Amino acid sequence: MTAAAAKILILDGEGIGPEIMAEVRRVLDWFDRKRNLRFEIQDELYGSAAYARHGKVISDQALTAMRQADAILFGATGGPAFERIPAPVRREGTLLRIRKTLDLYANLRPVFAIKALEQASALKPRVLQGVDLVIVRELTGGMYFGEPRGVTTLPDGSRVGINTHRYTSGEIQRIAQVAFELARTRSRRVCSVDKSNVMEAGALWREEVTRLRDANYPDIELRHMLADNCAMQLVRAPAQFDVILTDNLFGDLLSDGAAMIMGSLGMLPSASLGAVQADGRRPALYEPVHGSAPDIAGQGIANPLGAILSLALAFRLSLGLPAEAVRLERAVTAALDDGARTADIALAGESTVSTAAMGAAVLAALDNLAP
Repeated sequence: MTAAAAKILILDGEGIGPEIMAEVRRVLDWFDRKRNLRFEIQDELYGSAAYARHGKVISDQALTAMRQADAILFGATGGPAFERIPAPVRREGTLLRIRKTLDLYANLRPVFAIKALEQASALKPRVLQGVDLVIVRELTGGMYFGEPRGVTTLPDGSRVGINTHRYTSGEIQRIAQVAFELARTRSRRVCSVDKSNVMEAGALWREEVTRLRDANYPDIELRHMLADNCAMQLVRAPAQFDVILTDNLFGDLLSDGAAMIMGSLGMLPSASLGAVQADGRRPALYEPVHGSAPDIAGQGIANPLGAILSLALAFRLSLGLPAEAVRLERAVTAALDDGARTADIALAGESTVSTAAMGAAVLAALDNLAP
Protein backbone atom coordinates (compact mmCIF):
# COMPACT_ATOMS: atom_id res chain seq x y z
CA MET A 1 0.00 0.00 0.00
CA THR A 2 1.26 3.51 -0.79
CA ALA A 3 1.70 6.32 1.74
CA ALA A 4 -1.81 7.54 0.95
CA ALA A 5 -4.59 5.97 2.99
CA ALA A 6 -6.36 3.13 1.25
CA LYS A 7 -9.95 4.03 0.36
CA ILE A 8 -12.33 1.39 1.70
CA LEU A 9 -16.07 1.56 1.10
CA ILE A 10 -18.30 -0.48 3.39
CA LEU A 11 -21.85 -1.45 2.42
CA ASP A 12 -23.58 -3.36 5.21
CA GLY A 13 -26.55 -4.43 3.11
CA GLU A 14 -29.46 -6.50 4.38
CA GLY A 15 -30.23 -9.13 6.98
CA ILE A 16 -27.13 -10.20 8.88
CA GLY A 17 -24.99 -7.81 6.83
CA PRO A 18 -24.78 -5.07 9.50
CA GLU A 19 -23.88 -7.61 12.20
CA ILE A 20 -21.01 -9.25 10.36
CA MET A 21 -19.67 -5.99 8.97
CA ALA A 22 -19.49 -4.58 12.50
CA GLU A 23 -16.86 -7.25 13.19
CA VAL A 24 -15.00 -6.37 10.00
CA ARG A 25 -14.84 -2.77 11.21
CA ARG A 26 -13.36 -3.93 14.52
CA VAL A 27 -10.68 -5.86 12.65
CA LEU A 28 -9.87 -2.84 10.48
CA ASP A 29 -9.61 -0.73 13.62
CA TRP A 30 -7.17 -3.25 15.11
CA PHE A 31 -4.90 -3.04 12.06
CA ASP A 32 -5.12 0.75 12.20
CA ARG A 33 -4.17 0.91 15.88
CA LYS A 34 -1.78 -2.01 16.21
CA ARG A 35 -0.15 -2.17 12.77
CA ASN A 36 -0.16 1.54 11.93
CA LEU A 37 -2.04 1.00 8.68
CA ARG A 38 -3.95 3.89 7.19
CA PHE A 39 -7.50 3.38 5.98
CA GLU A 40 -9.93 5.99 4.73
CA ILE A 41 -13.22 4.26 5.49
CA GLN A 42 -16.53 5.42 4.03
CA ASP A 43 -19.91 3.91 4.87
CA GLU A 44 -22.86 3.97 2.50
CA LEU A 45 -26.35 2.53 2.69
CA TYR A 46 -27.49 -0.31 0.46
CA GLY A 47 -30.85 -2.02 0.08
CA SER A 48 -33.97 -1.20 2.06
CA ALA A 49 -32.18 1.38 4.24
CA ALA A 50 -30.95 3.19 1.12
CA TYR A 51 -34.42 3.01 -0.42
CA ALA A 52 -35.98 4.53 2.70
CA ARG A 53 -33.57 7.46 2.57
CA HIS A 54 -32.89 7.96 -1.14
CA GLY A 55 -35.68 6.17 -2.97
CA LYS A 56 -33.02 3.94 -4.56
CA VAL A 57 -31.42 0.64 -3.61
CA ILE A 58 -28.05 2.32 -3.99
CA SER A 59 -27.60 6.09 -4.19
CA ASP A 60 -25.66 7.98 -6.85
CA GLN A 61 -23.24 9.02 -4.12
CA ALA A 62 -22.61 5.39 -3.19
CA LEU A 63 -22.05 4.43 -6.84
CA THR A 64 -19.49 7.22 -7.18
CA ALA A 65 -17.77 6.01 -4.01
CA MET A 66 -17.69 2.47 -5.39
CA ARG A 67 -15.86 3.67 -8.48
CA GLN A 68 -13.32 5.58 -6.38
CA ALA A 69 -12.66 2.95 -3.72
CA ASP A 70 -9.56 0.80 -3.57
CA ALA A 71 -11.73 -1.95 -2.10
CA ILE A 72 -15.46 -2.37 -1.50
CA LEU A 73 -16.50 -4.50 1.47
CA PHE A 74 -20.06 -5.79 1.11
CA GLY A 75 -22.21 -7.54 3.70
CA ALA A 76 -25.27 -9.24 2.24
CA THR A 77 -28.25 -8.68 -0.02
CA GLY A 78 -31.77 -10.08 -0.23
CA GLY A 79 -34.51 -10.95 2.22
CA PRO A 80 -38.06 -9.76 2.97
CA ALA A 81 -37.25 -6.05 3.36
CA PHE A 82 -35.36 -6.04 0.08
CA GLU A 83 -38.16 -7.88 -1.71
CA ARG A 84 -40.70 -5.28 -0.58
CA ILE A 85 -38.92 -2.61 -2.62
CA PRO A 86 -40.82 -2.05 -5.89
CA ALA A 87 -39.41 -4.44 -8.51
CA PRO A 88 -38.30 -1.80 -11.05
CA VAL A 89 -36.39 0.09 -8.34
CA ARG A 90 -34.95 -3.10 -6.91
CA ARG A 91 -33.66 -4.29 -10.29
CA GLU A 92 -31.77 -1.03 -10.80
CA GLY A 93 -29.58 -1.71 -7.78
CA THR A 94 -29.19 -5.47 -7.49
CA LEU A 95 -25.79 -6.95 -6.83
CA LEU A 96 -25.89 -8.36 -10.37
CA ARG A 97 -26.36 -4.83 -11.72
CA ILE A 98 -23.49 -3.54 -9.57
CA ARG A 99 -21.19 -6.27 -10.88
CA LYS A 100 -22.13 -5.37 -14.45
CA THR A 101 -21.80 -1.61 -13.88
CA LEU A 102 -18.31 -1.95 -12.43
CA ASP A 103 -17.45 -4.80 -14.84
CA LEU A 104 -16.43 -7.08 -11.98
CA TYR A 105 -16.03 -10.05 -14.27
CA ALA A 106 -13.70 -12.27 -12.21
CA ASN A 107 -14.97 -13.89 -9.02
CA LEU A 108 -12.43 -15.72 -6.86
CA ARG A 109 -13.66 -18.07 -4.16
CA PRO A 110 -10.87 -19.77 -2.20
CA VAL A 111 -11.84 -23.01 -0.48
CA PHE A 112 -9.53 -24.76 1.98
CA ALA A 113 -9.88 -27.37 4.67
CA ILE A 114 -9.53 -26.14 8.26
CA LYS A 115 -8.36 -28.83 10.66
CA ALA A 116 -10.41 -27.48 13.57
CA LEU A 117 -13.62 -27.68 11.53
CA GLU A 118 -13.22 -31.18 10.10
CA GLN A 119 -16.12 -32.48 12.18
CA ALA A 120 -18.34 -29.58 11.10
CA SER A 121 -18.05 -30.66 7.49
CA ALA A 122 -20.37 -33.22 5.95
CA LEU A 123 -17.29 -34.73 4.29
CA LYS A 124 -15.05 -37.28 5.97
CA PRO A 125 -11.73 -36.03 7.38
CA ARG A 126 -9.77 -38.25 5.00
CA VAL A 127 -11.51 -36.55 2.05
CA LEU A 128 -10.55 -33.11 3.38
CA GLN A 129 -6.84 -33.79 3.68
CA GLY A 130 -4.79 -31.34 1.61
CA VAL A 131 -7.74 -29.44 0.12
CA ASP A 132 -6.71 -25.95 -1.02
CA LEU A 133 -8.42 -24.73 -4.18
CA VAL A 134 -9.76 -21.57 -5.79
CA ILE A 135 -12.89 -21.37 -7.92
CA VAL A 136 -12.53 -18.71 -10.63
CA ARG A 137 -16.04 -17.84 -11.77
CA GLU A 138 -16.94 -15.62 -14.71
CA LEU A 139 -19.29 -13.06 -13.16
CA THR A 140 -20.81 -10.71 -15.76
CA GLY A 141 -21.93 -12.99 -18.57
CA GLY A 142 -23.67 -16.28 -19.18
CA MET A 143 -27.11 -17.30 -18.01
CA TYR A 144 -27.56 -14.43 -15.54
CA PHE A 145 -27.09 -11.71 -18.15
CA GLY A 146 -27.82 -13.27 -21.54
CA GLU A 147 -30.55 -11.92 -23.81
CA PRO A 148 -33.31 -12.64 -24.65
CA ARG A 149 -34.73 -13.28 -21.20
CA GLY A 150 -38.04 -12.91 -19.42
CA VAL A 151 -41.47 -14.46 -19.01
CA THR A 152 -44.01 -14.19 -21.81
CA THR A 153 -47.51 -15.50 -22.48
CA LEU A 154 -47.99 -17.78 -25.46
CA PRO A 155 -51.05 -17.63 -27.78
CA ASP A 156 -52.60 -20.62 -26.01
CA GLY A 157 -52.43 -18.78 -22.68
CA SER A 158 -49.54 -20.78 -21.23
CA ARG A 159 -46.40 -18.97 -20.12
CA VAL A 160 -42.75 -19.51 -20.97
CA GLY A 161 -39.67 -18.39 -19.06
CA ILE A 162 -36.56 -17.71 -21.11
CA ASN A 163 -32.93 -17.29 -20.09
CA THR A 164 -30.08 -17.30 -22.55
CA HIS A 165 -26.71 -18.90 -21.88
CA ARG A 166 -24.44 -16.70 -23.97
CA TYR A 167 -20.68 -16.16 -24.04
CA THR A 168 -18.37 -14.37 -26.46
CA SER A 169 -14.81 -15.48 -27.10
CA GLY A 170 -13.55 -12.28 -25.47
CA GLU A 171 -15.50 -12.92 -22.26
CA ILE A 172 -14.13 -16.45 -22.08
CA GLN A 173 -10.55 -15.44 -22.81
CA ARG A 174 -10.34 -12.75 -20.15
CA ILE A 175 -11.63 -14.96 -17.33
CA ALA A 176 -9.41 -17.82 -18.50
CA GLN A 177 -6.44 -15.47 -18.35
CA VAL A 178 -7.25 -14.71 -14.70
CA ALA A 179 -7.31 -18.44 -13.93
CA PHE A 180 -4.06 -19.16 -15.74
CA GLU A 181 -2.25 -16.23 -14.12
CA LEU A 182 -3.50 -17.34 -10.71
CA ALA A 183 -2.38 -20.91 -11.39
CA ARG A 184 1.14 -19.63 -12.01
CA THR A 185 1.24 -18.48 -8.38
CA ARG A 186 0.02 -21.87 -7.15
CA SER A 187 0.51 -25.39 -8.55
CA ARG A 188 0.12 -24.53 -12.25
CA ARG A 189 -2.99 -26.65 -12.67
CA VAL A 190 -6.34 -25.51 -14.06
CA CYS A 191 -9.51 -27.55 -14.40
CA SER A 192 -11.95 -25.85 -16.78
CA VAL A 193 -15.58 -26.79 -16.16
CA ASP A 194 -18.37 -26.59 -18.74
CA LYS A 195 -21.25 -28.54 -20.30
CA SER A 196 -19.79 -28.76 -23.78
CA ASN A 197 -21.59 -32.04 -24.39
CA VAL A 198 -25.01 -30.35 -24.55
CA MET A 199 -24.41 -26.58 -24.77
CA GLU A 200 -22.91 -24.71 -27.73
CA ALA A 201 -21.68 -21.96 -25.41
CA GLY A 202 -19.95 -24.69 -23.42
CA ALA A 203 -18.27 -26.03 -26.55
CA LEU A 204 -17.02 -22.54 -27.37
CA TRP A 205 -15.82 -22.17 -23.76
CA ARG A 206 -13.73 -25.33 -24.05
CA GLU A 207 -12.27 -24.33 -27.41
CA GLU A 208 -11.30 -20.82 -26.31
CA VAL A 209 -9.79 -21.93 -23.01
CA THR A 210 -7.70 -24.54 -24.81
CA ARG A 211 -6.61 -22.06 -27.47
CA LEU A 212 -5.49 -19.51 -24.87
CA ARG A 213 -3.56 -22.09 -22.86
CA ASP A 214 -1.79 -23.42 -25.96
CA ALA A 215 -0.86 -19.94 -27.16
CA ASN A 216 0.15 -18.21 -23.91
CA TYR A 217 0.30 -20.65 -21.01
CA PRO A 218 2.01 -23.87 -22.14
CA ASP A 219 3.44 -24.20 -18.61
CA ILE A 220 -0.06 -24.69 -17.16
CA GLU A 221 -1.56 -28.16 -16.95
CA LEU A 222 -5.11 -27.90 -18.30
CA ARG A 223 -7.86 -30.45 -18.08
CA HIS A 224 -11.54 -30.16 -18.90
CA MET A 225 -14.42 -31.54 -16.85
CA LEU A 226 -18.18 -31.52 -17.27
CA ALA A 227 -19.99 -29.56 -14.57
CA ASP A 228 -22.02 -32.47 -13.25
CA ASN A 229 -18.90 -34.58 -12.87
CA CYS A 230 -17.12 -31.68 -11.14
CA ALA A 231 -19.94 -31.44 -8.60
CA MET A 232 -19.45 -35.12 -7.80
CA GLN A 233 -15.65 -34.84 -7.69
CA LEU A 234 -15.81 -31.92 -5.24
CA VAL A 235 -17.39 -34.21 -2.65
CA ARG A 236 -15.51 -37.37 -3.68
CA ALA A 237 -11.93 -36.09 -3.96
CA PRO A 238 -11.67 -32.28 -3.72
CA ALA A 239 -7.90 -32.36 -3.14
CA GLN A 240 -7.42 -33.14 -6.84
CA PHE A 241 -8.25 -29.51 -7.72
CA ASP A 242 -6.07 -26.42 -7.60
CA VAL A 243 -7.75 -23.75 -9.78
CA ILE A 244 -11.26 -24.45 -11.08
CA LEU A 245 -12.28 -22.19 -13.98
CA THR A 246 -15.96 -22.02 -14.83
CA ASP A 247 -18.84 -19.85 -15.97
CA ASN A 248 -21.31 -17.77 -14.02
CA LEU A 249 -24.03 -20.35 -13.41
CA PHE A 250 -21.82 -23.35 -12.70
CA GLY A 251 -19.48 -21.27 -10.53
CA ASP A 252 -22.42 -20.16 -8.41
CA LEU A 253 -23.57 -23.73 -7.85
CA LEU A 254 -20.20 -25.40 -7.42
CA SER A 255 -18.81 -22.88 -4.95
CA ASP A 256 -21.83 -23.17 -2.66
CA GLY A 257 -21.40 -26.95 -2.66
CA ALA A 258 -17.67 -26.60 -2.04
CA ALA A 259 -18.40 -24.49 1.05
CA MET A 260 -18.98 -27.70 2.99
CA ILE A 261 -15.24 -28.33 2.74
CA MET A 262 -14.87 -25.42 5.17
CA GLY A 263 -17.76 -26.58 7.34
CA SER A 264 -20.33 -23.90 6.51
CA LEU A 265 -21.31 -21.38 3.87
CA GLY A 266 -20.64 -18.79 6.56
CA MET A 267 -16.90 -19.49 6.28
CA LEU A 268 -16.50 -18.82 2.56
CA PRO A 269 -14.98 -15.50 1.37
CA SER A 270 -14.95 -14.11 -2.15
CA ALA A 271 -13.39 -11.40 -4.29
CA SER A 272 -14.99 -9.90 -7.41
CA LEU A 273 -12.43 -8.15 -9.60
CA GLY A 274 -12.50 -5.91 -12.65
CA ALA A 275 -9.76 -5.03 -15.10
CA VAL A 276 -6.84 -2.83 -14.07
CA GLN A 277 -7.63 0.72 -15.16
CA ALA A 278 -5.38 3.40 -16.64
CA ASP A 279 -4.73 4.93 -13.20
CA GLY A 280 -3.65 1.55 -11.85
CA ARG A 281 -6.78 1.03 -9.77
CA ARG A 282 -8.64 -2.26 -10.13
CA PRO A 283 -12.34 -2.25 -9.17
CA ALA A 284 -12.85 -4.88 -6.49
CA LEU A 285 -15.70 -5.96 -4.25
CA TYR A 286 -15.22 -8.37 -1.36
CA GLU A 287 -18.05 -10.25 0.31
CA PRO A 288 -18.82 -13.47 2.14
CA VAL A 289 -20.57 -16.01 -0.05
CA HIS A 290 -23.50 -16.51 2.34
CA GLY A 291 -26.69 -14.53 1.86
CA SER A 292 -28.64 -12.22 4.14
CA ALA A 293 -30.00 -15.08 6.31
CA PRO A 294 -33.17 -13.20 7.34
CA ASP A 295 -34.19 -16.06 9.64
CA ILE A 296 -31.35 -15.22 12.06
CA ALA A 297 -30.93 -11.50 11.34
CA GLY A 298 -30.79 -9.34 14.46
CA GLN A 299 -30.10 -12.26 16.79
CA GLY A 300 -26.34 -11.75 17.00
CA ILE A 301 -25.53 -15.35 16.09
CA ALA A 302 -24.30 -15.03 12.49
CA ASN A 303 -20.82 -16.22 11.58
CA PRO A 304 -18.60 -13.21 10.69
CA LEU A 305 -15.60 -15.27 9.54
CA GLY A 306 -16.54 -15.32 5.84
CA ALA A 307 -16.62 -11.52 5.92
CA ILE A 308 -13.37 -11.31 7.90
CA LEU A 309 -11.64 -13.69 5.48
CA SER A 310 -12.96 -11.53 2.63
CA LEU A 311 -11.10 -8.63 4.25
CA ALA A 312 -7.96 -10.78 4.15
CA LEU A 313 -8.51 -11.17 0.41
CA ALA A 314 -8.79 -7.39 0.11
CA PHE A 315 -5.49 -7.01 1.95
CA ARG A 316 -3.85 -9.42 -0.49
CA LEU A 317 -5.44 -8.45 -3.81
CA SER A 318 -6.26 -4.73 -3.55
CA LEU A 319 -4.34 -3.12 -0.72
CA GLY A 320 -0.85 -4.53 -1.23
CA LEU A 321 -0.72 -6.09 2.23
CA PRO A 322 0.00 -9.81 1.71
CA ALA A 323 1.73 -10.23 5.07
CA GLU A 324 -1.27 -8.75 6.87
CA ALA A 325 -3.56 -11.05 4.89
CA VAL A 326 -1.61 -14.03 6.18
CA ARG A 327 -1.71 -12.60 9.71
CA LEU A 328 -5.49 -12.26 9.60
CA GLU A 329 -6.00 -15.73 8.14
CA ARG A 330 -3.77 -17.18 10.87
CA ALA A 331 -5.82 -15.33 13.49
CA VAL A 332 -9.05 -16.86 12.17
CA THR A 333 -7.49 -20.32 12.33
CA ALA A 334 -6.20 -19.66 15.85
CA ALA A 335 -9.63 -18.53 17.05
CA LEU A 336 -11.12 -21.75 15.73
CA ASP A 337 -8.30 -23.81 17.24
CA ASP A 338 -9.14 -22.21 20.59
CA GLY A 339 -12.70 -23.48 20.28
CA ALA A 340 -14.70 -20.43 19.21
CA ARG A 341 -17.79 -21.63 17.35
CA THR A 342 -20.83 -19.85 16.01
CA ALA A 343 -23.95 -21.97 15.67
CA ASP A 344 -23.39 -22.87 12.02
CA ILE A 345 -20.04 -24.58 12.69
CA ALA A 346 -20.77 -26.06 16.14
CA LEU A 347 -21.38 -29.73 16.72
CA ALA A 348 -24.37 -30.96 18.67
CA GLY A 349 -23.83 -30.19 22.34
CA GLU A 350 -20.96 -27.76 21.77
CA SER A 351 -21.20 -24.31 23.28
CA THR A 352 -21.56 -21.48 20.80
CA VAL A 353 -20.50 -17.85 20.74
CA SER A 354 -22.19 -14.75 19.39
CA THR A 355 -21.19 -12.83 16.29
CA ALA A 356 -19.43 -10.24 18.46
CA ALA A 357 -17.71 -12.91 20.55
CA MET A 358 -16.34 -14.58 17.43
CA GLY A 359 -15.02 -11.20 16.32
CA ALA A 360 -13.45 -10.76 19.74
CA ALA A 361 -11.80 -14.18 19.45
CA VAL A 362 -10.17 -13.13 16.17
CA LEU A 363 -8.98 -9.88 17.75
CA ALA A 364 -7.51 -11.77 20.71
CA ALA A 365 -5.71 -14.10 18.30
CA LEU A 366 -4.33 -11.09 16.41
CA ASP A 367 -2.98 -9.73 19.70
CA ASN A 368 -1.32 -13.06 20.43
CA LEU A 369 0.24 -13.19 16.94
CA ALA A 370 1.67 -9.66 17.11
CA PRO A 371 4.16 -8.34 16.24
